[in-house]
Parts: sequence; C-alpha cells; structure tokens
Amino acid sequence: MYDYDLLVVGSANADLVIDVERRPAAGETVLGGDLSVHPGGKGANQAVAAARLGARTVLLARLGDDAHGRLLLDSQRAAGVDTVGVLVGGAPTGVALITVDPSGDNSIVVSPGANARLAPADIRAAVSLFLASRVVSAQLEIPLETVVEVVRNLAQDSRFVLNPSPPRPLPTQVLAACDPLIVNEHEARVILGDSCVSEEPADWARLLLAKGPRSVVVTLGAEGALVCDSSGLTRVPSVKVDAVDTTGAGDAFTAALAWRLGSGSALAEAAAYAARVGAAAVTKRGAQESYPTLAEADAL
Repeated sequence: MYDYDLLVVGSANADLVIDVERRPAAGETVLGGDLSVHPGGKGANQAVAAARLGARTVLLARLGDDAHGRLLLDSQRAAGVDTVGVLVGGAPTGVALITVDPSGDNSIVVSPGANARLAPADIRAAVSLFLASRVVSAQLEIPLETVVEVVRNLAQDSRFVLNPSPPRPLPTQVLAACDPLIVNEHEARVILGDSCVSEEPADWARLLLAKGPRSVVVTLGAEGALVCDSSGLTRVPSVKVDAVDTTGAGDAFTAALAWRLGSGSALAEAAAYAARVGAAAVTKRGAQESYPTLAEADAL
C-alpha cells in the first residue's frame, strides 16, 4: 500500500506577474499593469494541482529562507500537500518573471535560485518518499543530474512522468523511464533536434517514442493532445473555454494525468481528464490559484 498517490520532485518559484498590451521587442520598453506575486514553479504547481483533485501528494523541493519561501510553503499546506520533503536554505527562493498579454498567452523568465541547489544527494536522502509513492513526476527547472538521480531511485513498481521543461536533450536512462514523456510543441522540437523532420505533431509523437520512452503525450493547447504508446496513436480533444491566463495550465495537465494513471486509468483516458483540468485552469488568473477542485473538474 502506497502512502502517496504522487511524489512531485521539482521547482518552487514565486511568480511575479505583469499584464502587458504586448510583449516588448528587443531594446523596447512597454508599460504594464500592477505587479502581482503568486506561488508557482512547475513542481509546486503540479503538487497543488494534484492535491486539489484529491490526490495524496508530497513535494520534494528546495526553497530559500525568505518571504517567497514562506508564501510557497503556505500555499502547499493550504492545498493539502505534504511538505515533509521540502528543504529550506542554501539560496534565495526561485523567481519567475511573467508577462501576460490580453489573449492570456504568457512569456516567462526564471531565476532558479534554490531550485538549482536541489542536488542528487537530496534525492538519495529522500529515498523513503520514493518507496512510498505510486507515481513520481519531475520537470527540468531543477538540475538534470538531479532528475537522473530521481530515475535511479524509483521504486520497482512506481511510474515516472516527466515534463522536460525548459527543454534540453535527455539522457537515454531518463528517456527510458518516462511513462509518459509529456511535451508541448516547443519541447518536442528541442528534444527531437535534427530528427524533427516533420511539421505534424503526430509524427513528433512517433519520433519521440522511438527515442525510448514507454509512452509519449504531445499537448496541443486548445487542440487537445496526442497520446502515443506501443498500441498506437490517439488524439484527445480539449474542452472549449475562454482563456484568461495560461500560466501553469501545462502543470495542471501533467498533475492530473499523473494522478489518473496512478489510479489505474489508461493513458488516453487519463489524458482526456487532464485536458479538462488544464482547460479549467486557464479560465482563472494565476497558476495555483486557478487549479480546479475535483468537483469543478468533473463539472467541466
């Protein structure tokens, strides 16, 4: 019996958000709206999104001993996330600088801060959390060598989900553990590199699968997602909503998919549910504040 449905290993940032009429060109200054500060970071976002849906969730991350770190801890605990794995100190809490345009699209620059200090030794010290977790989810806002150590410490029967964001080439050992590898268009192109010989997302999914993951999910925003494994390729539709802010929507998708996979859902079924959760997240401002509860996701 597992103590946790989901262990999230990853980043925790304070999101500093400004609304802009348009993003500035090189050398240009534009005026924006008021600055707002929200709890964020891909790891922290996934943990909150899963806990809001009812998953027993634990976060392994590193924060600074500062106001931003306390904001993030409060957000995790309020959502019901177990913070026993959250380490404090070594560097300031990570910060993400986010601009949001009137269509809800965002651009993000991240200063990793304490996230860059989450080390392989921290993973080894938390082996009990890996043994207690049905599914483990990670991203790439922490050092790649730390993600490699995550793969090395997976329990025999657990499942590993990776969203390689920000994208970079991945070691064979990491690719082989992914079930699934979850990418958007930009991430797919970076990971495929010279082997990205097509403009068709379905081809990206097949090419990525050939690189070694057990399964692949390509997210397509408002167009839904593609899921690909040894049984073939399936298109998953999205839910049509009026987007207000897309910040953190991909993290909500990943968390919901990981939780449903751990609950026994097939990949396509889990991705369809995750698409609804991601759609719900874009209808509200912010990242963690926008994540739906289980009842809200089912209603959508």
